[in-house]
Amino acid sequence: MTESPTPLWEVFIRPGNGLAHRHVGSVHAADATLALQAARDVYTRRLEGISIWVVPSSQISASDPQDKEPMFDPAGSKIYRHPTFYHVPDEVENM
Repeated sequence: MTESPTPLWEVFIRPGNGLAHRHVGSVHAADATLALQAARDVYTRRLEGISIWVVPSSQISASDPQDKEPMFDPAGSKIYRHPTFYHVPDEVENM
């Protein structure tokens, strides 16, 4: 009799309001509730975040680094998508 492996979950933490979630690591857990608890215990011991996301690793799709050119080169000709043309007011703390 073989046991099925405990699923792997990717953990994302948002450090503050207005900031994006960032990948901080992984945890093994049987379900989402246990994954959230494990992520909290492991990755927020020093009050590093205000929000935690956990995502089953098996549900993440990623591009292949070898496909970098066909995947990202078309964006180079669309400079209007870069925020260099916009003025950000001084009172905006996190952008």
